[in-house]
Amino acid sequence: MKKSIFLVAVIAAFTFTSCKDNAAEKVSEENVAAAAERDAEAGKYPKMSFDESVFDFGTIEQGTPQEHKFTFTNTGEADLVIVDAKSSCGCTVPSYPKTPIAPGESGELLVKFNGSGKNQVSKTVTITANTETGKETISIKAFVNPKDGAAAGSPLNVN
Repeated sequence: MKKSIFLVAVIAAFTFTSCKDNAAEKVSEENVAAAAERDAEAGKYPKMSFDESVFDFGTIEQGTPQEHKFTFTNTGEADLVIVDAKSSCGCTVPSYPKTPIAPGESGELLVKFNGSGKNQVSKTVTITANTETGKETISIKAFVNPKDGAAAGSPLNVN
């Protein structure tokens, strides 16, 4: 038993000491410079600054499609990449730029609303991007007049 433990220890010592390459010789100056640049950029984020974060369509008729373009500027220090944009309801469909937005550049996010619902409606669009918070929100609202014969809160007149 003692001989087998001694043999395992000798093999382990041989294995660990036989691979003594000088690791410092394997580091290239090019990789060090790239890592330093990456580390310097790590604290920089893009920032979405919207001209308006809420848009009111006013009073619309039920079933009347509406759309609005939200304009934003990347006021951060890194390229802005929008990964996804989702609405709080299927009646609202956002479209966003698929290419990166450089610092200082502007972009547009189109929001289409199909005019469904009755009375005061409000919908939120959540944007997933590489900003510091990771999520940004904008919203739309409207007062939707019901179609004739479907007045809000009143029973149908049946003769």
